Amino acid sequence: MASIKDVALRAGVSVATVSRALSGKGKVSAASRESVARAARDLGYVLSYNASSLASGRSRNIGIVVPTISRWYFANVLQGATQELNERGYDLTLYNTSGEQRHRDAVFQDLLMRQRLDAVITVTLKLTAPELHQLRAVGKPLVALGGLLPEVSTIRVDDFNIASLATEHLLSLGHTKIAFLGGTDVFNVDFNLPAARLDGFEYALDQAEIAVNPQWLLDADFTTAGAYQKVRSLLSNPRGRPTALLCASDEMAFGAIMAARDLGLSLPGDFSVIGIDGHELGELYGLTTIAQHPAAQGEAAVARIMELLGEDGADEPAGTPPADEFFPTEFVLRTSTAPPA
Repeated sequence: MASIKDVALRAGVSVATVSRALSGKGKVSAASRESVARAARDLGYVLSYNASSLASGRSRNIGIVVPTISRWYFANVLQGATQELNERGYDLTLYNTSGEQRHRDAVFQDLLMRQRLDAVITVTLKLTAPELHQLRAVGKPLVALGGLLPEVSTIRVDDFNIASLATEHLLSLGHTKIAFLGGTDVFNVDFNLPAARLDGFEYALDQAEIAVNPQWLLDADFTTAGAYQKVRSLLSNPRGRPTALLCASDEMAFGAIMAARDLGLSLPGDFSVIGIDGHELGELYGLTTIAQHPAAQGEAAVARIMELLGEDGADEPAGTPPADEFFPTEFVLRTSTAPPA
């Protein structure tokens, strides 16, 4: 049975060139690619990824570290990343910290240090200086998704301006009595997402010279059930009831819509709701939202990793992360928002 070395000898190229040519990963001249393909056909050779890994010094395995896999955003990030890795012939190793410090310590102090990975993607985790030092000591490329890290290639959305835009939409409809439903302090641990979206909300109101009503600043646990209880309590008192609500996630917006309907309020006639995320169930609820496309973020993170690994035609791994840019979002207008009655 022919080996990769036999193919390299017959084609007159290195073993690493054979690996790149047959896998389609990496820069190889057209002449070398044709020579390798012809030699492989003549010898009846089929690329073994184990042999390819030995030749390239890579495992073709990317590690992804997430705080949970049970939430919509993280599941969609993983779906996008997995699909992109499959297309490129890479495996994925998932590390779930479960939001517990001991699990997180185990990941960064042990599991990632075993060097079975070509690169690491972290999702919404604000790495500490020791954690960053540990990863850099291994010498593997790192991409952070969901928040800015020093000297790390980052993919993130502009949470402040997303919330500001959502609020401006409600203001443009004529709403002045607007409530905000964000997350509890526990969700501010890493990149302060609820705080950033609250800041954007308050900024838009300030620009419109509308005072923030502290009684209309609510927080929940980013779940539909948690939001339902908070919004039902808010709307149960007809005196001082807001006419519109910005929710920091679509899942909480679903709970808000159900609470309003259970109280006999019509949407959007009596009450307008706008969310943030782009959840696929948003169309069913008629939810106006700002979509952040988490699956596409996962795909983009993998594409960035490939650039850092020198794939996609790059001769060498990138030495520095690219300039930080916000990932594009999309305003989606549906039927849950309208001018106040």
